[in-house]
Amino acid sequence: MDRREFSKRMLLAGAGTGLGSPAAAAGDRSEDYYEEPAKRLPIRSFDVVVAGGGTGGVVAAIAAARQGAKTALIELKGYPGGTVTEGGTALHSYYNLWKAFPGVEKRQVVKGIAQEIIDRLMQVGGCTGHAEMLEHYTYDSVCTAIDTELYKLVAFEMLVEAGVEVFVNTRVAGAIVDGPRVRGAIVESRAGREAFYAKSFVDCTAYGDLAAQAGAKYTEPNDYPVCNSVGIGNVDIDKYHEFFRAHKLSGQLARGVRSGQPDLIVRAGADTSQIDIPELAEAARAIGMSFITTTVHDNYLMFIKCNLKLPISPTDRDEVSKAELEIRRRMAKAVELFREYIPGCEKAFMARTSPSLCIRRGRFIECDYDITHEDVIEARHFDDEVMVYGFHDKAPRLQIQGGGTYGVPYKALCVKGIQNLFACGMMITSDRRAHMSTRNTVCCMGQGQGAGTAAALCAARNCGTRDLPYGTLRDVLNHAGVYFET
Repeated sequence: MDRREFSKRMLLAGAGTGLGSPAAAAGDRSEDYYEEPAKRLPIRSFDVVVAGGGTGGVVAAIAAARQGAKTALIELKGYPGGTVTEGGTALHSYYNLWKAFPGVEKRQVVKGIAQEIIDRLMQVGGCTGHAEMLEHYTYDSVCTAIDTELYKLVAFEMLVEAGVEVFVNTRVAGAIVDGPRVRGAIVESRAGREAFYAKSFVDCTAYGDLAAQAGAKYTEPNDYPVCNSVGIGNVDIDKYHEFFRAHKLSGQLARGVRSGQPDLIVRAGADTSQIDIPELAEAARAIGMSFITTTVHDNYLMFIKCNLKLPISPTDRDEVSKAELEIRRRMAKAVELFREYIPGCEKAFMARTSPSLCIRRGRFIECDYDITHEDVIEARHFDDEVMVYGFHDKAPRLQIQGGGTYGVPYKALCVKGIQNLFACGMMITSDRRAHMSTRNTVCCMGQGQGAGTAAALCAARNCGTRDLPYGTLRDVLNHAGVYFET
């Protein structure tokens, strides 16, 4: 029996048992479709719903709950953290790029909840601290690396302490829309389908799932490769660094807290294009592998990335299914290369992978303002900023002017055409050059605090996103320790 015939029989069977509508099997190529019967969904009511418990979503939910909002966080996986935990790389960046510009003042430009998370991780041995880069500091002035598993725990605990109702193993399956407002999010778990009603919503899903379901305008640029990162155990990062030095490769180097001891190597490696062992360089390029890595522990490399460019958007399930297998093959090959070529890694093994591939962009959600490339590199500021930021992932080729910062305006988080929905993280900013800054982890965290705080204030005032006085938001963010240049 072929697929079409099977589908047709199942539809007819559903109609016969009351599971499907007879109309669904009646005409207009209906054998290709199944018409779901209407269902009465139980409702839960909140002030703020945050969709996605990833990098920005954790901070958004904590920020909203601390303002007294009854806050729900919906997360597909069984833990919070998102790209911070699944990418495994250093967090870029809490500081301005002062080391690349002699005479420029060193400033920590992202603070607030994002820094509180680091403080908590330091208490449990889960962070290198803000370790200064000793080489290749024209890319980033610091390396802030974290233990991905402890991050999951610390983030979860901070959410619960703030009073957030955390719903893990739960996905956003739809939106309930009333004109220009989102009334509710339809969520789905093994417990069934429910409707989460709220006054304000924040989409931090990375893919823009809630915004798309709510009818927001979006595009799918597919302008980045997807990746997965493998944590490699039974390795020696000091010998790893010596390997690059022996081959006269100018790589990255930072020293910080490792296995509880200060002033040890926590970041090392060089660009794949620099490798002067032809067989290794060719094999690494074939699997999209980078040699830059970070660690918080002895005998462990937190991440080695393997990239894969998809022919279409990572929202396509079928294409992603193929990619999941291919990337895992690439990660296994990466470990083989470490064993074969790199001293101190002869008995390396795969110790950690992400549960699914990581993206740098899914959907771009249109907001009231679209941050431009010039805004970023010319260090522009706005009269409605929720944070400032000073890192660009294309440095040193692209840097924020003069080792300064640019502002992320409030209007860049307000989803166009919808009165009570914010978007933050890798979903904003259409220009890929600007997005190479705004999508980075610490920027996403800062955006999350701005959006979550605003969502709670809007819920308390029962107003739309555009009716919230900026002065009120700025005062609350200042009180919460958010850093502003002006």
